[in-house]
Amino acid sequence: MALRLYNTLSAKVEEFRPIEDNQVRMYACGPTVYDYGHIGNFRTFVAVDVLRRFLRQSEFNVRHVMNITDVDDKIIRNAARDGVGVKQYTAKYEKAFLEDAAALNIEQPILARATDHIPEMAKFIAELARKGFAYRAEDGSYYFRIAKFPAYGKLSKKDFAGMEDGARVDVDEYDKDNARDFALWKAPKPGEASWETSIGPGRPGWHIECSVMSMEELGETFDLHAGGEDLIFPHHENEIAQSEALTGKPFAHFWFHARFLLVEGEKMSKSLGNFFTLRDLVLKGHKPSSIRFLLASVPYRNQLNFTFDGLKQAATSVDRLRNFRMRLATSQFPAGANPAMAELACESGERMKAGMEDDLNTAQAQAAIFDMVRAANAAMDSGQLKKEDAAPLLAALEKFDEIFAVLKDDDAPKMKAIYDWAKAEGREKDVSQELLDAIRAQQLSDADIETKIAEMEQARRARNFKLSDAIRAELAAAGILVEQTKEGVRWRRK
Repeated sequence: MALRLYNTLSAKVEEFRPIEDNQVRMYACGPTVYDYGHIGNFRTFVAVDVLRRFLRQSEFNVRHVMNITDVDDKIIRNAARDGVGVKQYTAKYEKAFLEDAAALNIEQPILARATDHIPEMAKFIAELARKGFAYRAEDGSYYFRIAKFPAYGKLSKKDFAGMEDGARVDVDEYDKDNARDFALWKAPKPGEASWETSIGPGRPGWHIECSVMSMEELGETFDLHAGGEDLIFPHHENEIAQSEALTGKPFAHFWFHARFLLVEGEKMSKSLGNFFTLRDLVLKGHKPSSIRFLLASVPYRNQLNFTFDGLKQAATSVDRLRNFRMRLATSQFPAGANPAMAELACESGERMKAGMEDDLNTAQAQAAIFDMVRAANAAMDSGQLKKEDAAPLLAALEKFDEIFAVLKDDDAPKMKAIYDWAKAEGREKDVSQELLDAIRAQQLSDADIETKIAEMEQARRARNFKLSDAIRAELAAAGILVEQTKEGVRWRRK
C-alpha cells in the first residue's frame, strides 16, 4: 500500500506521488508573526510535521519550506500603534513562535521571510501586469484581474461566474464569499512601512508573498502545499490564480488542509475565554509532549475537540508509553525469545504504517501502539516476555516516536524556558503550582535521585519507615514519582 492523501484540489483521496522520483517538494503556510501562536495554529503545524516525518520514514527526501509572514495589515497596524518598526515588532513574535514549535518537537523547515523577498515580489507583479493579469490603480497599488483567470475557484469549489468585473478589495483577509480583484501591491499610506521597488513605493499584499517564496525555493510547480482550512479561500485560491497566470503551469499538485479545532465544544474565541496560546497551557502546568500528543490524536481532516480532560488523558498516555519503554529497557527478563512477541511487534508496526498510509490516520496508529503496549505488559506480568523480545518491541516503539515525537523526557527544560519568559513579561501570577513542580523535578540530577532512592530503600529494609516515607515525600515534592514494581523501584519525573 502507498500513501494516500486527501487532495483539496481534486476533492478526493489520491495516491501521493511526487513529480520527481522520491523527492518531495513541500510548502506550508507559516505564522503571521503579530502575536503569540494559539493551539489552533499549532494543530496545523503539528499535522504538517507529522506528514513530513512520515514522508521521511517512508524513504522520501523532503524539502520543506515554510514562510514567515512578517508584513501584513495587522503587523503594520500594531507596529504603528506601538511606535516601532516592522522588523522590531515581528522579531519578538517570530522568536516566540520558533521556541514554541521547538517545544512541541516540530522540526524546523527552511524558513522564508516575506521582507527578505520584496524585490522579487515587485518583479513578479510587473510580469503579471505585462501579461494583462494585473493592473495599476491611480494611487500606485496593483491588483490581480480575476476575470482574466477563468479557473478561479477551482480549489475552493466556489462559483464566481457572476462576479462584478473590476470590483476591488484592499484588505489581506476578507469574507469567504467576497471574490474581487485582490491587492498584489499596496501603495504607501502616511505612517506605514513601505519599500522602494521597481514598481514604485509600497508593500506587498499577503497573497503574493507565498507565491513568490514557494516558487523561488521549490520551482514553478511543486508537489504539495499545506496549511489550515481557513486558508483555502481566499489565500490559497489567490496563490493559484497569480502563480498559474504567471507561469501557465500547475502550481502545486496536492493541497493538504488541516481542520480547525474546538475548545470544550466551542469555537475558540477570546470573548468566550477559551482562547489559549501554547504558553498559556504550559503556564497551567501542561507538558508540551501532552499537548503535541493530543493535537496529533485526531486525524487532521477531522475536527478535534480540545478539552482539559483530553489533555490530562494525553499526559497519562505519554507517561504510559514512557514507562513501558523504561520497563523494557531496565527489567531483567528470562533468557530466550517468545515468538509471539516478535509477531506482536511486527503486526503493530504494520498496523501503524497502514493507518498512516490511510490519509494520515493518526488515531489508528496510536491504537496500534497501545494495543502492543497492553499485550506486552501482560506478557511481562505473566513472565512470558523473554530477554530477546525487548529489542523488536523497542524498535516498534521507536518507529512510532519518529512520527509522534513524545517519548523524549525533555519537557521540564522547555517548561522552564516558558517560566523564565513569564517572569520577564510580568506574568508570574499566571504560573501554576504544577509548572513549579515540573521545574523542581529538573533541578535534581539523575544521580541525585538514584542516591536518594537507595537511601529510601536502605531505610525501608531497616524498618525505618518514617525516614523512608520522608525521602519519598521529599522526592514527590521535587516532582519525582517513585513506584514499587515486581522488578524493583522505578522513578520518573512529573
